[in-house]
Amino acid sequence: MTATHDHRHAPGEPCSGADHDHRRHGHDHHGHHHGHTLPPGGLDRAMALGVALNVAFVIVEIAAGLRSGSLALVADAGHNAGDVLGLLLAWGASHLARRPPSRRYTWGLRRSTIYAALTNAVLLLTACGGLLWEAGHRLREPAPVAGWTVAAVAAAGVFINGITAMLLARGARGDANVRGAYLHMAADAAVSAGVVVAGGLIAVSGWNWIDPVVSIVVTLAVMIGTWDLFRESVDLALDAVPRGIELEAVSALLAALPGVSEVHDLHVWNASTSEISLTAHLVVPDPRQHEAVLRRASADVRARFGVAHTTIQIEDEDTGRECVQRPGETL
Repeated sequence: MTATHDHRHAPGEPCSGADHDHRRHGHDHHGHHHGHTLPPGGLDRAMALGVALNVAFVIVEIAAGLRSGSLALVADAGHNAGDVLGLLLAWGASHLARRPPSRRYTWGLRRSTIYAALTNAVLLLTACGGLLWEAGHRLREPAPVAGWTVAAVAAAGVFINGITAMLLARGARGDANVRGAYLHMAADAAVSAGVVVAGGLIAVSGWNWIDPVVSIVVTLAVMIGTWDLFRESVDLALDAVPRGIELEAVSALLAALPGVSEVHDLHVWNASTSEISLTAHLVVPDPRQHEAVLRRASADVRARFGVAHTTIQIEDEDTGRECVQRPGETL
């Protein structure tokens, strides 16, 4: 049987194929853009400035940590270096995600943002393990620390990381890739504030064991924040249902549409860290309602769940019963 598809549709309306073997397919492509996300140019400027500030600070912090003998500073510098890498990964992935689809990569390279977030989380967790090991060794054998030097350098870290976090705050609301970078910057600012306190206490009391204790607390705090990003990134990579969306709620919304008697083969996943995709089969016995159901379904899942890309197949009763994607059926 030869399929015929009509690609003519009004601007802003979902495009729907003609009947094909008693089935109607609808594809709705809408860029998932929110008013509170950063435009590409703004994100590029924020990332460039954040990378430049943090690279300079890492160099200063390592030098000061080695000169003062502070593991807390070296540990914080190591974490900041990881954040620089994280910023670069997030920045590069955002560039790849903007590239248009090609014959080979028909979805484009938008999923690179997912892999960047996952790589970032794995690298940070690995670095934290090494820092905890070294801090444990230093706790057993405390070394002299220049408290005021530690406090001064960490104070600069509060300022630099705070500025970087503010630059990324807007984009973090709608993109897990950017949110990962933002959370690390915000955590670094808080961590550096803790190091300021530790440096002051060491300078006043002379208790050098405070330095490795602060290092352990700092590292554990970073691991807690990173673990959530790691779990979310693994879910994204495995095409799990996005956070904040219940599959039962999506199915109920579609099943409640006038004319729909059954919903099956429903899938909801992240095409990227900021875009949600959905596919579903809807059984609509009355052929006269096919077009209306298709348009309503696409509009409703976009409005309620923020779905950027929908592929919906409308089936009549006979085709629905024979569909190999029905529950319990196998290909």
